[in-house]
Amino acid sequence: MEFFVYVMTNYSKSSLYIGITNDLIRRVYGHKNNVYEGFTKRYQVHQLVYYEIYPYVWDAIQREKNLKKWKREWKMHLIETINPEWEDLSDLICR
Repeated sequence: MEFFVYVMTNYSKSSLYIGITNDLIRRVYGHKNNVYEGFTKRYQVHQLVYYEIYPYVWDAIQREKNLKKWKREWKMHLIETINPEWEDLSDLICR
C-alpha cells in the first residue's frame, strides 16, 4: 500500500491545505466536490499542487506533521520545485 502526503490550494493560491491519504484520487475527488466539511470546503481548496508517496504510513504522518509546521514561504518553494506553474496535478493522476 502507498500513502500520500499532498498539498491543495484554492484558485487564488491564498490557502494551502496539507493532508495524508492512502487513496489520492478518492481524496482529491472529495475535496473538489466539497464532500468534506471544514477548511477545504470553506476556502474552496480544489487544486492538487503537490504530493509525495511513502511506503509506510508512519513516514507519511511524520512528513505531514513536519510540513504543517513550515512557514508558508517554505511550502510555496517546495511546491514550485516540482510544479512551478502551480498546475492542478489532479488532471494527471485522475486519467
